[in-house]
Amino acid sequence: MRIVSLLPSATEMLFALGAGDDVVGVTFECDYPPEARTRRVVSTSALPEGLTAREIDAAVTERVAAGEDLYHLDEGALRGLDPDLVVTQDLCAVCAVDVSIVDDALAYLGCDARVLTLDPLDLGQVLASVTELGRAVGREDAAQSIVAGLRSRLDAVEAAVAGRRPVPTMVLEWTDPPFAPGHWVPEMVTVAGGTPVLGQVGERSERTSWDAVAAAAPEVVVCAPCGYDLAGSMRLAEAVVAERRTPRGVPVWAVDANASFARPGPRLVDGVEVMAALVHPDAGIPLDTRLARRLPDPGWARRTG
Repeated sequence: MRIVSLLPSATEMLFALGAGDDVVGVTFECDYPPEARTRRVVSTSALPEGLTAREIDAAVTERVAAGEDLYHLDEGALRGLDPDLVVTQDLCAVCAVDVSIVDDALAYLGCDARVLTLDPLDLGQVLASVTELGRAVGREDAAQSIVAGLRSRLDAVEAAVAGRRPVPTMVLEWTDPPFAPGHWVPEMVTVAGGTPVLGQVGERSERTSWDAVAAAAPEVVVCAPCGYDLAGSMRLAEAVVAERRTPRGVPVWAVDANASFARPGPRLVDGVEVMAALVHPDAGIPLDTRLARRLPDPGWARRTG
């Protein structure tokens, strides 16, 4: 089987399932495992490099409103790879190539590859997508083993935080402007023993304001901007702190969003464990410092806006 993955999370799952040798094409964002970087890149960003967070938000908003694509799909690469299976999504036009673009490209090329669309909205559906992908590539036993291991780890987190007061937690899926979390992220907070102060499970992330964040009275703020690793999240979180946006005395953490929050794959469970370690540091769950870092509290009053 020759597989093209247009989702970083699907690429991760395919390698975890033992189907990495079958992956012939990936996106420019597919960076895990590192071996994925050796595959042909068939999808790139339509946005210019070097934009600030606010400039990215403005560019995305403008392109979406105009009906323009945010990604370039290399039809020539698709033709040359002659895939049997293309894995994509129809969940978020901002996150990856839309399935309609893939369908049009394959039809234009006369390619009869199967298109598998993965659109998980919560943790249960993320685990189910592992099973679905395993079935599609003939790795059902491996998928069942992976899912069982992930469920066991989630159960362990829930047991560790059971009976503790849920900690009001704000996860920022973007920082300039601020976005409240959606899809699986609020559920991650809940499983970890927190209470998501803004955002709804299964819904899209939503633009909010710093006044709304303050009014929600979080006791922990987690900067998890979609598309950023820990170093990038740190830069954005530092800007938030420098601008005095968060309530005084509330700890601000930066996390590796790409690794453990934004992409609906197995490493979301790493994110749940990180979240539990942040909101309940006495629960006995070790903090993976490769995935999270706390910013110093400058101790000033918050700016509104």
